[in-house]
Amino acid sequence: METTPLRLLRLKTTPFALFLSPPKFHRPQTALAFPNLRRNDAVKRTPFALSHSSFSPNPNPFRFTSSVSQSPFPISNFSFNYSSSRQNDAGFRWSRASRSGVDGNLGLLGPEKAEVVVVLLGWLGGQSKHLKRYVEWFNSRGVDAVTFVVDVKEVLGFDLGHRVEKRVAELAREVASWVEGGGERWLVFHTFSNTGWFVYGALLEIWEDRPDLIEKIRGCVVDSGAGAPFDPKVWAAGFSTAILKKNSSLAKPAVETKELNASGGAASLSKVQEEEPPAIETMLLMVLEKLFSFILKLPDVDKRLTKVVSVLSTNPPHCPQLYLYSMGDKVVPHQSIESFIAEQRKIGRTVKSFNFGTSPHVDHYRTFPNIYSQELNHFLKECLATPVKQT
Repeated sequence: METTPLRLLRLKTTPFALFLSPPKFHRPQTALAFPNLRRNDAVKRTPFALSHSSFSPNPNPFRFTSSVSQSPFPISNFSFNYSSSRQNDAGFRWSRASRSGVDGNLGLLGPEKAEVVVVLLGWLGGQSKHLKRYVEWFNSRGVDAVTFVVDVKEVLGFDLGHRVEKRVAELAREVASWVEGGGERWLVFHTFSNTGWFVYGALLEIWEDRPDLIEKIRGCVVDSGAGAPFDPKVWAAGFSTAILKKNSSLAKPAVETKELNASGGAASLSKVQEEEPPAIETMLLMVLEKLFSFILKLPDVDKRLTKVVSVLSTNPPHCPQLYLYSMGDKVVPHQSIESFIAEQRKIGRTVKSFNFGTSPHVDHYRTFPNIYSQELNHFLKECLATPVKQT
């Protein structure tokens, strides 16, 4: 079996399954009816489309008993009650919060006392255990959580990423089933890196003819994402970091980091002291950059990626957005994130942001736990307490 990235050059489409056209579904006729999947209103189904009997919705995803152990990462100013979780066959995990949540019980805010679920969409190569600290943070505040991660092997495997696309479709159906389960129910999305952001865009596209679902989205947190989606260097950096993991120089801080002041000022970073990456990493980055320079120019890939980015940039939900990023991010350049933030404000979206200054890619919470928690807590209280104006 070929193990080099050159194997991917045989693809007629991108190796990232999110670039393939996602299924769309309409409002079910009854509460238990399953939405029909279709591609561009055509009869022909996509390669990853599910048969009507291959997946069944779960109106109560919290019928499970296994426990999640407590996170080793610091979580300040609140206590952790308990969290039950279960792994879905599609690879996403539900975690239920105690209804006696503390710190204002974010899960039951607003005049309707709505139930709230946060959908945590992980970075490329991340695992459910890496999102556990975030699950515990939300669970301790009365917010249920569902996590979704994408493994590198799923993207570069023999099925050309079709399994990822199938899993995204199943996630969309599962979350929709929960929203339609009765009572007032709201969604908050928390995405990580460009991968989680792309998954969010794919979900929005699947739901584009379901305004009843879109209006349930009360807020979106973007951690280390929404930057330079068409840049081969960013794609190469993301895949290289996912492949090399802790051995990647891109995952390490550029300078020594210290906790930010509680006043909330972004850290100043005038000069980043870069270290030369190891030779094997330099070679991998070079090969991946050439590879993605080719792949991203394929007509089908360009069309698919443009559509997803368009949904995210020109027609996102009318809910508040929070961007958490850093000048020290070596994977997604902060300038591109700031540019996207400016574009969102121009189209009238409510946008908040925080620049952590020195923390590495998707590592802001572990590096600055108190400030991260503070920013997230303020944002959620605001977006869950304020009605979303749909136009």
